[in-house]
Amino acid sequence: MIGVLVVDDDFRVAQVHAGFVGLVPGFRVLGQAHTAADARVKAGRLAPELIVLDVYLPDASGLDLLTELDADVIMATAAADARSVRTALSRGALHYLIKPFVAQELAARLTAYARYRDQLGSRRELSQETVDQAVRALHTTPQTSPQSSKGQSLVTSRLITDTLRHAARPRSAAEIATEVGISRATAQRYLASLAQSGRVQVSLRYGTTGRPEHQYAWKPEP
Repeated sequence: MIGVLVVDDDFRVAQVHAGFVGLVPGFRVLGQAHTAADARVKAGRLAPELIVLDVYLPDASGLDLLTELDADVIMATAAADARSVRTALSRGALHYLIKPFVAQELAARLTAYARYRDQLGSRRELSQETVDQAVRALHTTPQTSPQSSKGQSLVTSRLITDTLRHAARPRSAAEIATEVGISRATAQRYLASLAQSGRVQVSLRYGTTGRPEHQYAWKPEP
């Protein structure tokens, strides 16, 4: 298993990204950090193989932290300027993901990273061909994630399912979309499919004005 540390100043975003990582076979989240100082401590204590790192941290830039980390790094950040991208890559980041992104996009990078590690293996001496194959594996990411029989992403379906399973109350499509990191229209499509299959209960919540809102809850096992 590849151990991952998720570093993001927003604990809610960190939880979402950790959820994304947890859906990819072969990866497990070792912990989360919300400051550069906490990331240094946890990186030293947990010894992750991979760190998913934000640029905007309250006490330091993730770009500066990059040079201190003894682990591979995938950037996951809202910093979309060319200078940040160039700096991150020049300082050793393997991939650069711009927020917001969906589970499939991170899963594609993680899968590519796993192939890259597998290509390098533990051999002391590598041929040029092996090195070239590893680099190609790292930077060849699938355009789409695995699809179910209905043309839906299995990763997204599982993420929505897990969110509903652990929800303390029924959730609307808008709430699910925010928690999972997808569009509302996508959330509605997956929720409708889950409801049709009988795995989700649908109810209506009436507000003071406007149309009633659909609420979705995971149906307990009989």
